[in-house]
Amino acid sequence: MASWNSIPLEITYEVLGWTAFLSWSISFYPQVILNFHRKSVVGLNFDFVLLNLTKHSSYLIFNASLYFSSAIQKEYYEKYGYGEMIPVAANDVAFSIHAVLLTAITLFQIVIYDRGSQKVSKIAIAIVSAVWLFAAVCFFIALPKHSWLWLISIFNSIQVFMTVIKYIPQVLMNFMRKSTDGFSIGNILLDFFGGLTNYGQMVVQSIDQGSWVNFYGNIGKTLLSLVSIFFDIIFICQHYVIYPDKKPQVSPKLIIEENREPLVKPSDHPQSENV
Repeated sequence: MASWNSIPLEITYEVLGWTAFLSWSISFYPQVILNFHRKSVVGLNFDFVLLNLTKHSSYLIFNASLYFSSAIQKEYYEKYGYGEMIPVAANDVAFSIHAVLLTAITLFQIVIYDRGSQKVSKIAIAIVSAVWLFAAVCFFIALPKHSWLWLISIFNSIQVFMTVIKYIPQVLMNFMRKSTDGFSIGNILLDFFGGLTNYGQMVVQSIDQGSWVNFYGNIGKTLLSLVSIFFDIIFICQHYVIYPDKKPQVSPKLIIEENREPLVKPSDHPQSENV
């Protein structure tokens, strides 16, 4: 197992890592608090939250498995070399646990607060169902030969895929409403800062080890930072540049008709009339 060559770099690594953890962890609270004060989740895209829960659950499985399992760590060293360091830190595991809990709370708020006419799309439900079915199949494939490193790499790939697509529904919703009202920008600003510090942490480790293997050894963490930063910039532009201080463009008729509808809108079936 590799050790640190520079104490200052090791300290910098820990500081950046826990700064990213705090920033990312706190980033969940502005939306939860906003929902609580408004007693409404109108403006928050439900597909974004559902996809986000799947993403963080997959990331938790990867982080916790690689950080705590000696068998998986052994597989990692055999693949990348015993001179390399495990690319998952304690703050990664702590963040993942916290992220799953707070995203679940946000999902619970969607159930109990005013949703207007919003609902979870069937496309999002289909994607999440397909992802977990795929993960289950991969588990049974890995089971005979105990290919656990391969299996958790699948979960890492899942979280990367979910990271790429989870922001799209919210971006499109903001575009259609011509407003970011109901979607907390505090969440985005903290997420942006967390992405920068997380990426910086990986750079510091690479400089100390004289190797960039931790970037492709944990490609999920690398892409997580880059994709998050990319979409955060889009949200920041939408909030401060494109739709500053704009309320959603909704017709009065829609405002009157906004009421608590089911999260998944049932298909319309003609009701039989009593004869």
